[in-house]
Amino acid sequence: MTKVVLKLISKRVASLTALAWIAVSGFAPGLAQVPNFDNLAPPATPFNNNFPPPGNFDAYLLGGGDRLTIDIFEVPQYSGIYQVPADGVIQLPLIGGVRVEGLTIQEASQLISANYDRFLKRPLVTIRLLSARPINVSVSGEVTRPGSFTVSLIGGAGDNPGVQYPTLAQALKQAGGITLAADLTQVQVRRKVSPNSDRTFTVNLEDFVQSGRGSQELTLRDGDSIFVPTATQVSLREVRRLATVDFAADLERARTVAVVGEVQRPGAYTLAGVATAASTNQLAGITGGLPTVTSAIEQAGGIKPLADVRNIQIRRQTQIGTEQVIDVNLWQLLQAGDINQDTVVQNGDTIVIPRARNISAAESAEIASARFSPETIQVSVVGEVRSPGVINIPPNTPLNQALLTAGGFDQARADEEDVRLIRLNEDGTVITKEVNFSITEGVNERSNPILQDNDIIVIGRSDGARFADRLNTVLGPTAAGLALFSIPSRIVDVLRILGIVNSN
Repeated sequence: MTKVVLKLISKRVASLTALAWIAVSGFAPGLAQVPNFDNLAPPATPFNNNFPPPGNFDAYLLGGGDRLTIDIFEVPQYSGIYQVPADGVIQLPLIGGVRVEGLTIQEASQLISANYDRFLKRPLVTIRLLSARPINVSVSGEVTRPGSFTVSLIGGAGDNPGVQYPTLAQALKQAGGITLAADLTQVQVRRKVSPNSDRTFTVNLEDFVQSGRGSQELTLRDGDSIFVPTATQVSLREVRRLATVDFAADLERARTVAVVGEVQRPGAYTLAGVATAASTNQLAGITGGLPTVTSAIEQAGGIKPLADVRNIQIRRQTQIGTEQVIDVNLWQLLQAGDINQDTVVQNGDTIVIPRARNISAAESAEIASARFSPETIQVSVVGEVRSPGVINIPPNTPLNQALLTAGGFDQARADEEDVRLIRLNEDGTVITKEVNFSITEGVNERSNPILQDNDIIVIGRSDGARFADRLNTVLGPTAAGLALFSIPSRIVDVLRILGIVNSN
């Protein structure tokens, strides 16, 4: 009896000694250096993320493609390097096939140890992950290219078998980057935590962006599903910042937008982003080359004189099929320098510029000098001026400046009191207005109005010129009458309809 007791005590001491040596040597089962979810426990200042603490949630689950080192203590002939096949069953000496797919390293060690227990005394099995299989993740919601992606991992070597997992930011980049309709405060990550269960966790990427904490701390695992929701409320400041975060869509990627309403050339336009590193870092807009509202308006030829720049809208289709309507006030950009009003646009946006009911002369002058106004407008000057024809003048130019551009009155023939302004409206109507012109007066609607694109200025003949023209007609054929040689035929047709020139 005494011998039996002593034998049991000796066996127990030997086991404890072996376990202690294995523990300090780093070969204990389940102690392979597999990284956790990069320590996503809530920091001292909460980030409002409900990730579980490291440990139970983030244990690596083995699968087909993993390369493992399996070491059986003091049995080197059974130890070796194995790759988990597609079916998840590895073939081991003596015991045959063991299914390790879906198990953690510790669980696989225990399972293999239990199988060898039938043949070996106290089998101590250590498994290390040499290289992890490529992982598959899916990304959906407000990203440019939703879908499933395969990402290769970098395995460790020697005594450092850890792997580098892709980050949440890298996955979003691989999906083309987030759209400008994304809500970063509620990004969802769905992960399998066991072969038969999964959990969904919410990540507040906005907190990580604002705090400067790197999004590389959010690492992914095989089978993760990422969903980026659509923002329910739109802030121009946030939209502008969304466009410049590291995992946003490429700013230099071309995008097609539609511009409709009060612009010179409504239609669809392709904007090529030309953002520089400096402009991106400074969140620059107008001067930084970002694809913004004003750059789209410029492509469409600039705004018209009656454009309502206070109530511009962007209509944006989200990835879930809804429409966001974003209000833009470019008057705030001009008056207060609110750069956020010149928000970044994305592919598929429609920019709507409405017509204003009325615009003061002072406001019109300021808008005309803005970058998103056309550089020039075309006005036709016919009749008794020195250089009749079509002239290009800056927007918001008054009538007296246009006449000077056309060389001024022909003093020998012009009737300076016979000045008419003809305005062609988009609806096909024509407005004819007698102008009590005065070269010395400032801008006013009565004697020196602001001109619009396609306006026609008609300068009549003096009585002496009319008499001379009639006399010349009797004596021989001449080009008497309004000088129309350099005027487009469509303008001449309008003048004929109005009876200003003869139909022959």
